[in-house]
Amino acid sequence: MPTVKLKEQILDAEWRARLELKFSKSDSRTILSHRKHYGPLQVQKPFYPEHNGACHVYILHPPGGVVGGGRLNICVDVNSKAHALITTPAAGKFYRSAGPVARQEQIIKVASKGTLEWFPSENIIFSGAEAQIQTKVELSCDSHFIGWEISCLGRPASGEYFSQGKLDQRFEVWRDGRPLRVERLWLKGDDPALKSKWGLQGFPVIGSMVCVTNKTELVDSLRKITISSNTQELFSVTQTDGIIICSFLGTSVERARSYFIDVWKILRKQVIGLESIEPRIWKT
Repeated sequence: MPTVKLKEQILDAEWRARLELKFSKSDSRTILSHRKHYGPLQVQKPFYPEHNGACHVYILHPPGGVVGGGRLNICVDVNSKAHALITTPAAGKFYRSAGPVARQEQIIKVASKGTLEWFPSENIIFSGAEAQIQTKVELSCDSHFIGWEISCLGRPASGEYFSQGKLDQRFEVWRDGRPLRVERLWLKGDDPALKSKWGLQGFPVIGSMVCVTNKTELVDSLRKITISSNTQELFSVTQTDGIIICSFLGTSVERARSYFIDVWKILRKQVIGLESIEPRIWKT
């Protein structure tokens, strides 16, 4: 085999990965009924820390990041009456690129009376990265979904800010073929929106959490959650068309995650009817 072709195959294997997961109800618990992967995207064995048989799964990406030209595809199907909670053990990283775009696409489908809790770790967008991140959630009329997306622009703890590159990020939630929420964030490293009052106001950490529910009385309870009296971070809670949206803008990924976990504890009890049991990996 020619050396050039062999190198291309090695690079393709390193840069491209796909993961398919399907969850199904079986007797008293949810099982991971189908899993298929190509490249370095995998899951650990399912965990069952809850009495209701909800299936907790951790998605692993050993390389830890995506380079220019790389592509990650994650497809999740939750069948009728199944209940899954998915998280990741570490931040995703999008590295500096010489031009090619690094892509991550996540397609999530939740069938009638199914439940998915989607809590990935943050994505760190290195300065100079060319990143495209798309998450699309397709729900039935009576399925449950609670999920978040957190991004950090640059590495502020190391003094690196997002001064170069591009980020194109979409987070969509659909129900019965109709859009409930379509968010799009498109930024360049020199974009005035990064520092302007009408934009990100200089904050590098952006978070969005959604919960599909028609319960309007929850908004007031969520607005009473405080992050810390000693920070300048911003958060908001709104509800429209059967979906609650919680937004975070600040300097700390840890505080964004902590705020969203507090929100989740209320939503889980009031919407799904279950007490919150945090994945063990969040405590390590």
